[in-house]
Amino acid sequence: MSAARDILGGMPRRAGAGRGGPDVDEGERAAHVTATARAVELAGIAAEAAAEKLASDIIAYDVSEQLVITDVFLLCSASNDRQVRAVVDEIEERLRRAGARPARREGEREGRWVLLDYLDVVIHVQNADERVYYALERLWKDCPQIPLPEPVGVGGPVRGTDGQGMAGPAGRGPR
Repeated sequence: MSAARDILGGMPRRAGAGRGGPDVDEGERAAHVTATARAVELAGIAAEAAAEKLASDIIAYDVSEQLVITDVFLLCSASNDRQVRAVVDEIEERLRRAGARPARREGEREGRWVLLDYLDVVIHVQNADERVYYALERLWKDCPQIPLPEPVGVGGPVRGTDGQGMAGPAGRGPR
């Protein structure tokens, strides 16, 4: 994980620095979620909004122990540029209603990978091809997964354009 931390300029946080959260069952090992309750709440709202616009492979990682810049990364895929924009618009609307405003928005012009930075939560909405190519899951696979509301977190592996599954955890997606 130190390579990812160095790449993204993150610094490890002190254990227990004012954080708390439920233990998350992640396969055979239990992972302790240390992201703030507000960050987890916003990630859940964003995940539901993305699912409503038919985003796939929705997954959230607690990166609070690895980065000082945010607590949660939420990743989701869309099948084309138009759907990426629709997912982004719905997430922004739902989070605005929840009282959250983005600090930064990047990548909207190209519409292939839009990053929404809400400080506590960073949301990546990627075209499915970009998602497979950059495989952010590989960078954050050691971080605890945050459970998402049903049926958002249900599904199979991330899929490439060739229909082949990619190793790693995933949210809802094509089968």
